[in-house]
Amino acid sequence: MEFKYSRIFLLGFGFFGISIIWALYNAYIPIFLQDTFGMNKTVTGFVMTIDNLFAVLLLPFLGALSDMTRTRLGRRKPYILLGAPSAAIMFALIPVARSHGNLALFMGTIIFMNFFMALFRSPVIAFMPDITPSKKRSQANGIINFMGGLGALLAYFGGKALYDVNYAYPFYAAAAIMLLANLLVVLFVPEPEEYRVPGKEISVRKLLSETSRRSFGELKENLRDVFASHERSLLFVLVSIFLWFVAFNSLETFFTSYFKYHLFGIPVGAAETEFTRKIESTGAFLLGAVSLSFMLAAIPAGFLGARIGRKKTITLGLVLISLVVAGVYFLGETSKPQSPSLSDPVVMEFMALFFVAGIGWAMVNVNSLPMVVDMTTEERLGGYTGLYYFFSQAANLVAPPLAGAFLDLIGYKTLLPFAVAFFILAAITMQFVRKGDIVRGRGNALDYLGTD
Repeated sequence: MEFKYSRIFLLGFGFFGISIIWALYNAYIPIFLQDTFGMNKTVTGFVMTIDNLFAVLLLPFLGALSDMTRTRLGRRKPYILLGAPSAAIMFALIPVARSHGNLALFMGTIIFMNFFMALFRSPVIAFMPDITPSKKRSQANGIINFMGGLGALLAYFGGKALYDVNYAYPFYAAAAIMLLANLLVVLFVPEPEEYRVPGKEISVRKLLSETSRRSFGELKENLRDVFASHERSLLFVLVSIFLWFVAFNSLETFFTSYFKYHLFGIPVGAAETEFTRKIESTGAFLLGAVSLSFMLAAIPAGFLGARIGRKKTITLGLVLISLVVAGVYFLGETSKPQSPSLSDPVVMEFMALFFVAGIGWAMVNVNSLPMVVDMTTEERLGGYTGLYYFFSQAANLVAPPLAGAFLDLIGYKTLLPFAVAFFILAAITMQFVRKGDIVRGRGNALDYLGTD
């Protein structure tokens, strides 16, 4: 299949829809859990790991399952068609469940929503290397991350206006947009011909049985590659991914709470008012500054990775984001916003810092997946994509309860130093990575370092 950038942009709508959902979920669910159901920060952190638990348990299986799937549509689209509509319905029901004040109903809704999101997320991610040659993957990953950033930007900025009116409205709008975005992927992004088998019916039972035997065996084999190989690049890049996602997820999960409870001093469980809704939506809006700069920097970050090398680009990004988050910490400890208005000088300073942080995050995030998938063969792309997400989601499984425990024991002032420490550790471990990068060979040809 001929490579086309226009096709990658269309595929990016899958990431666009997914990012809208996760941006709103991470910004507001911790507030709901603490205010409506009285959970402390540690328990809130554990609840916020449900999506990551599903990811750790299911993504390796689903990556391998979609690798083996052959249908008239291809090997990735059946999972999108099943997962996206179901996840959209569950997401739209979250504010309905909250309004009933029933914890069991609320938890059931978010558990099913997380399950259905896990069902199609890995196949969507693996779709990119399916239709992209190795030498174009950093650029392609930049494009789809641009689309993901655009989705998060819409969630934070557009969601603020809707949330200020009614906290349920952003959830309804995001569910509809995510459904339409993934429909565009299914309709307009063809899968490679070899994965489409016209006229041949798939045996679901046989496929599931074979995948059950192979998927976690493949994960075990891939993990053995990680820990047993004499060449430690794969191990160190995955450890780095784990560390920087611990840092980022802790911020993503608790910054809105930090903004409300620490900077404004609103007591947990205080009655909902127009003022408190504006504080919550403004905290989420500040995270939108990260998404804005991430979106703008995503494509240049992919080309920068191709130009100076992925490892160097990732390291520079980690250093930048560490410095910025440290700056956010000192600003928060020395200055408090007087109102949740975007015209408040302190709020504007937070926004400027987060904008710079998004540039660093783009440099890191855009170039990491291509490093991992370029350490394997075409036949194992889905499995290594699952391995990448195993480590990133394992980090997200650890981050919320660990950060929440620090917040319960010491207070919200530990949130930003906690993140900085893990970003710095990630920058250190990245220095031991020797593979998965781009080297310039003779005749200006680009060769990618592969497996041993």
